Amino acid sequence: MHKEPSRPLLNSFVSSASTDNFVCHSAAVDSFVTPPYACAYSYAARRGGVPHLAVATEQGSVYIWNTERRLSVDVAAHRIDLNVHDNGVFDVQWSPSDDRLATASADHTTRITDPIAGRVLCGLHGHTQTAKTVAWHPSHADLVATGARDGSICLWDLRVHDRLLKSDGQLECLGPVATIRCAHEEMGMKGGKRPKTFSPRAVTSLVYSPLDPHGLISSGSANGILRHWDLRFPKSRGKTKAARDNSIPAYMSPLDPTMLDGGRARGITSLVAGMGPSGSTLFALGCDSRVHSYTLPSLHPLSESHAHPSMTTNSFYARLAISPCGRWLATGSTSGAAFVFDVSQVSILRRVGPKMDGVRLHAQVGEVTAVSWAEGMLATCSDDGTVRVWRVDSEGIQATAHTEDR
Repeated sequence: MHKEPSRPLLNSFVSSASTDNFVCHSAAVDSFVTPPYACAYSYAARRGGVPHLAVATEQGSVYIWNTERRLSVDVAAHRIDLNVHDNGVFDVQWSPSDDRLATASADHTTRITDPIAGRVLCGLHGHTQTAKTVAWHPSHADLVATGARDGSICLWDLRVHDRLLKSDGQLECLGPVATIRCAHEEMGMKGGKRPKTFSPRAVTSLVYSPLDPHGLISSGSANGILRHWDLRFPKSRGKTKAARDNSIPAYMSPLDPTMLDGGRARGITSLVAGMGPSGSTLFALGCDSRVHSYTLPSLHPLSESHAHPSMTTNSFYARLAISPCGRWLATGSTSGAAFVFDVSQVSILRRVGPKMDGVRLHAQVGEVTAVSWAEGMLATCSDDGTVRVWRVDSEGIQATAHTEDR
């Protein structure tokens, strides 16, 4: 356990307006920039390798930047452009070996792309509404899970081609090997019956359990109850088709932390599993403007949450990211800034309520959505069409953007 204070280090994060600012240029003639919706550093970047950052945009493009520190603005950052979707991309994730990208889109599909060849390998067709989140199995590079606004979780095995659907033009389209429907509906619905005006509760984030090779954890848009799915033994509620459409998780959170202060239930926008000193904890960014903590494997919420007086997260665009060392957690927000928290001792804290201990990173205009860590740096995406990279100001470099702890 790290006991030395890290707040001075977090307060030293800076972002140069000239060399740490990356612009997502628009393909449309009536706009100069397009908002980035999602970003992800490669696994190699998280281990200290070349910091390749994949950034997905509202227009369906994916940019891959090398975000190594540039000594001069005259040195252009290397960038690869990928045309993947014709609609917004809400999540982008690298495969464990960094040789493929998965992108979840508003066109209801997820696509698998070879970033080096610049070629879309296949499309994953199984959702009926916007695909919101995608997760690669950490030790099986052909296993992928996706969640969508239609309330379902689709499971994919990229090796299974007997489920090949008809091709979309020249694109190979695969169907799911299994589907968990109505993943976050109320468990008390008798016989799986739904009202005529049924509106599905979206699946907002997916994380493969770090303690169970067959476990998948999901969050939803309605409340802070997380659900753990045993992918070996899918269960259903009954014999009718309606009942079978409502799957039963292996277990779920016994309490909703978004209601612990007496307020109404709020949804979760993003999940991330801790590592290292925070390895026994799962973190969830709630629409109540708090980062909630759950113990693994029980999914029992801890009484303490993390917040900041200036942080608001009342939309489902803001995301979470854990640093490679497992000590720091970064969040986006609707308040025009990103926030960083020290979570290295969260599992031993017993304070009830929100802990106002975040460090504010302010450099962009508009909502800060996606965030991602590499070794020694943090990327933040904003509605102003920019991606900023933050680094520890170990050399006292001049920067126009800085942290604020007030």
